[in-house]
Amino acid sequence: MRVEHGFGPVWDEHSRILILGSMPSVKSREQRFYYGHPQNRFWKVLAAVTKAAVPETVAQKQAFLLEQRIALWDVIASCEIQGSSDSSIREAQANDVAWLLRESGITRVYVNGGKAAQLYDKLLLPKTELAAVRLPSTSPANAAWSLPRLVDAWRVIAQ
Repeated sequence: MRVEHGFGPVWDEHSRILILGSMPSVKSREQRFYYGHPQNRFWKVLAAVTKAAVPETVAQKQAFLLEQRIALWDVIASCEIQGSSDSSIREAQANDVAWLLRESGITRVYVNGGKAAQLYDKLLLPKTELAAVRLPSTSPANAAWSLPRLVDAWRVIAQ
């Protein structure tokens, strides 16, 4: 089934880093915001890395990102996907991340997981000319990575 991303990036003129996922999950598309599945560890990891409280509502999550100078988007604008499975992604069309980089003060790009890294390198790196740092996925499907181990790996964004 072909799916459209459905919502834009979170960023402002103070954003300095960009975190990119692959494509929003079914739950995130329903909520029209990033990392909406309650078992995804993204918000817990970012809160731990930045030594902040875990944001709960969409408004709190947006404010948290902007306070931390973090921009958030996804590599994919549309694709064929089964449910929320990154491994099922086909015929991906990229978001215009190069535009976001030109319009902002973002100097570093991080990708959340292997599929986001693969798609960034294939679809976006030739346009952005800015290498992305691959971080381990915060998805509950990445059960090999405990929360403390994820937090340790993600600390690189705070440097």
